[in-house]
Order: sequence, then structure tokens, then C-alpha cells
Amino acid sequence: MKNTLVPSLTFIAAAMTIGCSSNPPPNAGLVQAHSSYNLARSNADIVNQAPLELKDAGDSLAKAEQAFNADEEPSVVNHLAYLAYQETAIARETSNRKMAEITIRNAEANRNQTRLDGRTAEVDRAQSVIADQQKQLDALNAQKTDRGLVITLGDVLFRTGQAELESGGIRNIEKLADFLKQYPGYNVSIEGHTDSIGNHDRNQRLSERRADAVQSALLHINIGSNRLETRGYGEEYPVASNATAASRQLNRRVEIILSDSNGNIVQR
Repeated sequence: MKNTLVPSLTFIAAAMTIGCSSNPPPNAGLVQAHSSYNLARSNADIVNQAPLELKDAGDSLAKAEQAFNADEEPSVVNHLAYLAYQETAIARETSNRKMAEITIRNAEANRNQTRLDGRTAEVDRAQSVIADQQKQLDALNAQKTDRGLVITLGDVLFRTGQAELESGGIRNIEKLADFLKQYPGYNVSIEGHTDSIGNHDRNQRLSERRADAVQSALLHINIGSNRLETRGYGEEYPVASNATAASRQLNRRVEIILSDSNGNIVQR
């Protein structure tokens, strides 16, 4: 990148000969702006991530030096030096923000928080939490609906007509429990559903028992009962036609409805 500012010999001489009565004393604001700009220009991250902002700072610094060399009023020099200093700070902040975004996009598990400027650390942590949360929700196949996020557990959790969890379904429950432990602000509604085959009352009871079985498994993994509620809807809310074996299998399910961040669940 080409240098956007080359300090004039007049300014350098003025700074070096502060004791000479023939030259004006250096302007403190201009000296500070030079120092801040030169530090920023020596930082590769700022040069690469905020070139336009750094150029603006260099342009303003050049104007401030020109005003100083032209013996303009100190207030004019101070104002231009202040602009250069602030634009250098903007370049630094822009670089910090972009570096934090790159870190998040690359999903670095062990990002080094100390190399990020303290003013971007809070944003970085918040974005990291959101990314981790979304990763877990994706693993649970959570879907956005009018009621919020819904996790569907298919009938592979249970034997046909039974409400006891199969060993193969426990892993799905454990993943859900891991999520709930990590994000204690979430409550859940556990809702059982069946297909339309068989007795209506029996299907209703089966849906309730299956919802209760999932709740019991979560309680066993130390999820508080105050965060869990269960409902059985039987065959009342199908998601497919019940006309084929495949569609009926879709209807035999347990849905986990996640609350909002305040713990509220949208009811049917």
C-alpha cells in the first residue's frame, strides 16, 4: 500500500527545535495525531482490513500539517488534527470488527480473545454464542414454525404401539438435554402425536404416554421439571394424509417446542 502521508521537513524541524525562538513550538494535537496514525499504518491488519478509513486519516493529517505550516490559527490546526486522530481510531475499530468477523466465520474453536481489541470482545463473544447455539439446533434438526423452533422426534424412538424409549432413541434425547443444559433460558413443550389407525382413545393415551416417556428421560438427565410440560394430541394434528404407510409414519412423532428466550411457549 502506498503511503498516504509523508510528514514535511518543516513539521519535523519544528518538532526537533522546540527551543528555538525562530520556529513555532510543535502542536500537541498534531503530534498525537501523527503518533496514532503511524502506529496504525504499521499494523498489517489495519492496512489490509481498513485501507479506505486509513487513507481518510492520512488525508486529514496532511491537511492539519498544511494548516500548521501555513501558520493558521491553532484552533484550525487542532480541529484538523482531531479529525485525523478520530479517523485513525475509526480505521482501528473497523479492522478489529472485520478480524472478529473472520474469526467467527472460520469457526475457530479456540479463538484467542487477547488478540482482539477489548472494544470488540463483547460483540465477538455474543456472536460466538449465537453460532454455537445454531450449530446445536442444526444437529437437532430444529425447524422454524409459527410456534417457534420445533424439534421432531420420529417414531423410531418407540416400538409400534409402545411408549418405552428404544435405546437407539436415547442419543437424540441426550443431545436435546445437552442443549437445554447449555441454554437454561429455554423451556420446552413435549407433544405426542399418532396416526389415525386404531382406536381414537387408545391413540390419545399412546400420544400422552410417549410425551411422558420423553419427559422422564429428560428428568433422568437432570433437566428440571419446571422447564418441561407434556401434552398428547393423538391423531388430531397430522402432518401428512395417513393414506400411506410412509405418511402415517410421519404422523407418529413427538414434537419438542422450544420456548422463546423468556421461557414462553406458543400454545396451539
